[in-house]
Amino acid sequence: MPSQFLKVALEAAKNAEEIITAYYTGDTMKVEMKADETPVTLADRGAEKAIRETIKQAFPDHGFLGEEYGIEEGDSPYVWIIDPIDATKNYIRKIPIFGTQIALMKGEELILGVSNAPLLNERLYAEAGSGAFLNGEPIQVSDVAQPKDAMVCHGGLKWFVEKGTFPGVYNLINDAARTRGFGDFYMYHLVASARVDAVVEAAISIWDIAAITVIVREAGGKVTDIQGQAITKDTASLVATNGVLHNTLLNYFNDTQSQNQ
Repeated sequence: MPSQFLKVALEAAKNAEEIITAYYTGDTMKVEMKADETPVTLADRGAEKAIRETIKQAFPDHGFLGEEYGIEEGDSPYVWIIDPIDATKNYIRKIPIFGTQIALMKGEELILGVSNAPLLNERLYAEAGSGAFLNGEPIQVSDVAQPKDAMVCHGGLKWFVEKGTFPGVYNLINDAARTRGFGDFYMYHLVASARVDAVVEAAISIWDIAAITVIVREAGGKVTDIQGQAITKDTASLVATNGVLHNTLLNYFNDTQSQNQ
């Protein structure tokens, strides 16, 4: 049985979907640039407001951390982490690979994740200890054990260059059976459902990866940053795998390993 937390999160995702799809199919796509030079639309802001309002009705003492409206302190250890439209640039250009990310953190522990991609008809969700699901059906990661047999996805390559980790991803690309740069949340949908075996990203924010961290873990995978450290609100890079491949992929980003492969 889904918890009340999950029921409310799914309701919030549905309410956001109505706003997001209305703008996507309509004529109003006003785009502004934020201070960090990333775009934002009326749909981003409207969807995050709807998510917060839906959750507040059920849990008025909970806190929030959202991409568009920042931090809102609560009176409980629960904090909801929200990205109303992950892949806004896709959304703006009418590329249907975008989705809403909603996660719940208790203290420092991520305990729930919902990732809803309305135009792909994929709704993934998970709660800690309860497994992961795609459109209501249980999912699990692959059992591929070697890079030479693996399909690996990566985030934007320029970020690996900027962060000084390009030698690692370059060697990984050469060793893997197949690589693709789907980008954003969708890569993690693929890992959690065994369609891809691993993902590496050099630059992320917590709202990008909080929900999918729970989902991949509950599907049997493993998620850390590129150094192998646990996910926190300050995490800035990511490696997500089927678990079997995890340590092997981390080795690519060890300085000595990257330089010598």
